[in-house]
Amino acid sequence: MLIGDVQGWVDNFVSFDDRFLERIAAAWPDCMAVLPGQPGEDDITINLVDRLAKDVVVRRLCHWVEYQFEPFGLAADGSKFSKGIIDIAVLFDWDRQRYLAYECKRLNVINGKSRSSLATVYVTQGMMRFLTEQYAEQLPMGCMLGYVLDGDVPFAQSRIADAIGGHVPLALVEGPTPLAAIETIARFRTRHTRPTGSQIELRHALFPKPSAAAPTG
Repeated sequence: MLIGDVQGWVDNFVSFDDRFLERIAAAWPDCMAVLPGQPGEDDITINLVDRLAKDVVVRRLCHWVEYQFEPFGLAADGSKFSKGIIDIAVLFDWDRQRYLAYECKRLNVINGKSRSSLATVYVTQGMMRFLTEQYAEQLPMGCMLGYVLDGDVPFAQSRIADAIGGHVPLALVEGPTPLAAIETIARFRTRHTRPTGSQIELRHALFPKPSAAAPTG
């Protein structure tokens, strides 16, 4: 839960996301270099978070970067329960209700000679969790990370746009709207109305798998 000016928090989240993605971009080649050709989502995310948690810049930007963070819900009897697992959550202090969520999905997965875009999964099992407030309850912003495993970002972005446009429950208000790229990372944002009536902005970043990844140190 946010206290004070909500727009002020949105501005802070946006500023943080820009800087955080710069650090992910810096860690991305080395992260992918130690993984197999078509790694699993969890394998990528674990190795990414491990590097981010050791990054001196990230350590100055936030309190903690958590892999598989479990936000708490409040039951009618006052007890707490798990609302599920967020792939990456950035905490800015000890308040577990105030965080920036990053849901991660693989895109353009290669199986033999076929390619699965997985754009529908990105929407229905990723973006929708912010709309239902399973993630980022009462928070005005959330983030999506797309791991583009064949490096074809334009194809991934086109399929995601089609999936967004075809999924009415997303209650799309605005977007997809392009954002400035960070190195090779394509970015855009969307805005949605939740069933509760509040709006949430989702910021999307698509990471292409490096064509010839090699550890730098």
